[in-house]
Amino acid sequence: MMDIFSKNKLVAAAAALIIAGAVWYGFSGGSPPALLGTENANGVVNSEDQDLVATLLKLRSVTLTGTIFQSQVFLGLKDFSTEITQEPVGRVDPFAPIPVGVSQSAAVSGANNTGGAGLFNKPQP
Repeated sequence: MMDIFSKNKLVAAAAALIIAGAVWYGFSGGSPPALLGTENANGVVNSEDQDLVATLLKLRSVTLTGTIFQSQVFLGLKDFSTEITQEPVGRVDPFAPIPVGVSQSAAVSGANNTGGAGLFNKPQP
């Protein structure tokens, strides 16, 4: 297989030049890409674009004053949210060794225990 390439170096170089030329011609030729715009070639704007511009102009004139918060409809709304209770916070560094004076069960119960941590702890004598 290597003998074929060594005997035909000139043919391989010519093929590489032809391929490179075709790629260059393909990327360099042609018309430039069309730019995005809303106007046609004759300067006419579509009716859809006119509707969009009209809606945007209406939105520009809107002012928010906060009077909605004093209306009877807003004041009649009911709050159905649930209160979030404060949960106990665990140790500052959960990976730090447990102090010698504290029993293991007290250290686990003082931490933010989800119920599964006590399964693997050995009971203290």
